[in-house]
Amino acid sequence: MVDCAVCGIRFDSGKYSELATHFLELSEKSDSSHVSWLNRNITKERKDQRKLSRMLSEYYSLKGKSIKDWIIRDFVDHFRGPNPHPFILAMQSYNANVLRGYAIEHHHFLKQWIKSCSYVIAKTDFEDVQDYELENIMTELHGYGKDVPSHHELLIRMGESLGLDRRTILQSNPLPATSKAISIWNRIATNRTWIETMAAMHSLELVANRDLGRHGAKYPYFNPDILSEGKATAEVKDFLREGYEADVSHSYVALDIIEKYCTKENLEDIQGAYLLSANAFSDYLEARLERGEMIEDKQ
Repeated sequence: MVDCAVCGIRFDSGKYSELATHFLELSEKSDSSHVSWLNRNITKERKDQRKLSRMLSEYYSLKGKSIKDWIIRDFVDHFRGPNPHPFILAMQSYNANVLRGYAIEHHHFLKQWIKSCSYVIAKTDFEDVQDYELENIMTELHGYGKDVPSHHELLIRMGESLGLDRRTILQSNPLPATSKAISIWNRIATNRTWIETMAAMHSLELVANRDLGRHGAKYPYFNPDILSEGKATAEVKDFLREGYEADVSHSYVALDIIEKYCTKENLEDIQGAYLLSANAFSDYLEARLERGEMIEDKQ
């Protein structure tokens, strides 16, 4: 199936002409989400149905590369290329309110992350997949005892060090963009296959991968000088350092698994799940900034 990366509507395999018609119809209605996706990923110029269909087919083509390479290339272009995501730009210097917004909205993201990993485990009997997701659940939510806290706990401690109350973070409601993204991730995990769910969720780990420079990334996830400068609290450094100093191969492992089990029959399904998730992730990252601005306005 071919998915619309914005709304998730599905078309029969290879039906890029129908996907093009879908985008053109919504562009005529000035649907900002669909127009924005076309402008970012395909073209800013108006095309007829035939030309847009050909451009969409080209966009989905692996061009002789693997699905892993295709996802990395697309992710870099969208988030860390010459025109990076606004959140990536904001993280190039220390900003306490951006980090406060990060702490609150990411709490909700991690809650869904665990659910998505659990769905993957439940939907496959491949032990390498199950082992990988169990490790993720332990790392993100549970941790390995007092000396190795979970990623979630490090996030909460970062927020506390920036003046947020733990209860405020845990009892907060996600902003609308985060809530919508979570609903998309939950729908993918609930209704689609384990490999599509892996592609949707674990591709997002590329955002913090410091190895992406060799894939064309122009910006790091955050300015590493933050880890050595005196502005950031120890807890901020602990949280950011955990991702920065992690084995860079970790975020590639899931993509290697996806590549291992990818077939001609499920390729477009994997691409569609990834694209739908990446688009939701973009909106969610903006919610981190929005939350930070809300906090700043109250100061």
